[in-house]
Amino acid sequence: MKAQVNGTERQYDGDPRRTLLDWLRFDLDLQGPKKGCDHGQCGACTVIVNGRRINSCLSLAMVHDGDEIRTIEDIGQSEDLAPLQRAFVSHDGFQCGYCTPGQICSATALLEELKAGLPSHVTDDLEAVPVPSEEELRERMSGNLCRCGAYPNIIAAIRDVMGEQA
Repeated sequence: MKAQVNGTERQYDGDPRRTLLDWLRFDLDLQGPKKGCDHGQCGACTVIVNGRRINSCLSLAMVHDGDEIRTIEDIGQSEDLAPLQRAFVSHDGFQCGYCTPGQICSATALLEELKAGLPSHVTDDLEAVPVPSEEELRERMSGNLCRCGAYPNIIAAIRDVMGEQA
């Protein structure tokens, strides 16, 4: 299996039962995606595959042949933060930081979903462009848990970046 991981072609010929998360963390040494619950419930392992966010702990590495995989390491670096990362810092959208890479990957994909007009579970009119209300943003981020409770600050950071992109 070959995939583009953060812009670099990578090959995986290992155990077909190995998760995408374990391949990224242990074989490719990408420490951004975190192993939280290992059941797809916390979102700490969120990565972006072909533009869509997924829980990498629930996906087998082998099924991603030809896919484009992005982790937090591809979104920005400490010396050159992405706008969303800067907003998380300025709005204190993190506490302990464990969930932050998954939150930022999820929010990055969320912004693209909104641009594309994709509805969520709480979108009222499936034919109209979704209105990024607080309820809409919370629903779209509901797959990412933060034990520290930074949710209002995370929503503020997303709103801040949405204002910059308008």
